[in-house]
Amino acid sequence: MVKIKGKVFVFGDNVNTDEIIPARYLNTSDPQELAKYCMEDARPGFGRRDDIKGSIIVAGENFGCGSSREHAPVAIKAAGISCVIAKSFARIFFRNAINIGLPIVELKEADEFEEGDVAEVDLENGVVRNLTKGKEYRIRPYPEFLMKIMEAGGWLEYCLKEVGE
Repeated sequence: MVKIKGKVFVFGDNVNTDEIIPARYLNTSDPQELAKYCMEDARPGFGRRDDIKGSIIVAGENFGCGSSREHAPVAIKAAGISCVIAKSFARIFFRNAINIGLPIVELKEADEFEEGDVAEVDLENGVVRNLTKGKEYRIRPYPEFLMKIMEAGGWLEYCLKEVGE
């Protein structure tokens, strides 16, 4: 997997799954429909912006808290967000994100990023860079098996690939 690079969109602490994808839009499981309403209750219209493809969400503590719905990371990934960096994640969101192949990174210095900064994430080598500010942070590198899941596009895709070989 190559380095992930994108424009930063900043969100605060305790962004819950209802803010990520409100329940009123869960009448579909189509990822492209969910993407339109990504972060709708945290930042109305965010999922319909033209400039979010390839971007990186940076947030505070406990990102993805609330329900265990897998729709939240699906909406983020389908909207074109390439990675989520947060001080911490709700455990079930963390698991769901990995399962669908959405790269996520815990970074205690996440609050040093500002809206519009450009970030670069190297999951394999454990480095996050704020290219705008010229800062570099060390993170725990993704182990080989997680890299394979990310490269396959998610847990199911990884399993199908492994069984097919």
